[in-house]
Amino acid sequence: MSELTSLTVTEMRAKLAAKDVSSVELTQAHLDAIDAQNAELNAFVAVDHKGALEQAKASDARIAKNEYGLLEGIPVAVKDLFCTEGLRSRSCSHILDGFVSPYESTVSGHVKTEGGICLGKTNMDEFAMGSSNETSHDGPCYNPWQLNKKLVPGGSSGGSAAAVAARMAPLSLGSDTGGSIRQPASFCGIVGVKPTYGRCSRFGMIAFASSLDQAGPFARNVQDAALALQAIMGHDAKDSTSAQMEVPDLTNLTPSLKGVRVGIPKEYQVEGMDPEILSLWEKGKELAKAQGAEIVDISLPHTHYALPTYYIIAPAEASSNLARYDGVRYGLRVVEDGDGINDLYEKTRAAGFGAEVKRRILIGTYVLSAGYYDAYYKKAQRIRTLIANDFKAAYEKCDVILTPATPSAAFAAGEKLDPVTMYLNDVFTVPASLAGLPGLALPAGLNKEGRPLGLQLLGKPFDESGLLNAAFGFEQALEFKASPFGA
Repeated sequence: MSELTSLTVTEMRAKLAAKDVSSVELTQAHLDAIDAQNAELNAFVAVDHKGALEQAKASDARIAKNEYGLLEGIPVAVKDLFCTEGLRSRSCSHILDGFVSPYESTVSGHVKTEGGICLGKTNMDEFAMGSSNETSHDGPCYNPWQLNKKLVPGGSSGGSAAAVAARMAPLSLGSDTGGSIRQPASFCGIVGVKPTYGRCSRFGMIAFASSLDQAGPFARNVQDAALALQAIMGHDAKDSTSAQMEVPDLTNLTPSLKGVRVGIPKEYQVEGMDPEILSLWEKGKELAKAQGAEIVDISLPHTHYALPTYYIIAPAEASSNLARYDGVRYGLRVVEDGDGINDLYEKTRAAGFGAEVKRRILIGTYVLSAGYYDAYYKKAQRIRTLIANDFKAAYEKCDVILTPATPSAAFAAGEKLDPVTMYLNDVFTVPASLAGLPGLALPAGLNKEGRPLGLQLLGKPFDESGLLNAAFGFEQALEFKASPFGA
């Protein structure tokens, strides 16, 4: 870790503006950090050395003319499911081998428009289906914390979270379908934000579950995360689910929690919960009260239906979305002499998809099939509405909701291979995803083994400003200073 890679984005921007450092120097420092660490971490699956330095030179030229975007000169890592023009974009799946995107996703395009420097593409669970980054066709990514113990970084955005925690990038882009930003952020001891569904365009994101997928940033503090989110939000005519709403100024944060009503849902105290997680949650409540917040007990009665509801809706949408990968137009093609079109489809999809992706396609196809659609998918959509209504009622009593981010700290790779056990990692993050709410995970402490633990804050729909302000207040009170490299 060099002096330059240890800076916050706010500090980097100040040094760039004062001409104390150039974007080329910043970018090279992070490329050096990637070269030094990535063989062990596997956080990046593609590094664009030449392209990043060319972008940095162009940024320095703009800075010389006092032209600044929100992320001018700042290196950024991009999850492999964002299409990036001229770079591999394959969602860490074998079936998209060889695919180089001819166009840019809206969100990664916003980063570049605002002067951000794309370092390369980060590792992830295949098609964002996983909670540990172990389903990637590019091999598992490891958590920079206690690297000798081979801990998972969380998933599916594990590479993006690990890259920021390891100081290989000050910011990164991830996506959150059922917790894929918030859970890795918690495991890696950093900040991760999932905005309200519709705040960030899905155009150019390789789809998993279209009614749930949402882009968001990782950073090492709330202020940097707010800046990154500001840069990537906004309406996009290319995405029919993109919200036609004015983008607020998220960067003028106030750390006060005085008068903020913090909701505590009783349903999030699940059976068999780690005592250290419970203790951390209690600490969060006490710190909020000390800062002048009002603690409000709330109920989200349909919470215990959220996980089964999610694992009906998300696989159903995945089954539909992934039908396009057939070996005909791009990516992997497995065909032998004499094979017909059906053989091409079957052999390509059998070879191209990993076990977890196949599992979810089969689940999704089943719940959408004749005779089962009403019993499973339609019922799940009705429960989803009830879950959203629970949150709506709760927000009449509170401004933000405080919960644990995950049911445990990061675990060792290979430790939780049973699918149901793995799915339980999403128990605290999935309800807000089903309701389309903004959520944020921030580091709050270390467990007795020295692994990061996070708290989750959930905000009202389209109130990213209120959510980030509350998170900034909690961050100041928690005073989390630890890193994989020490305090």
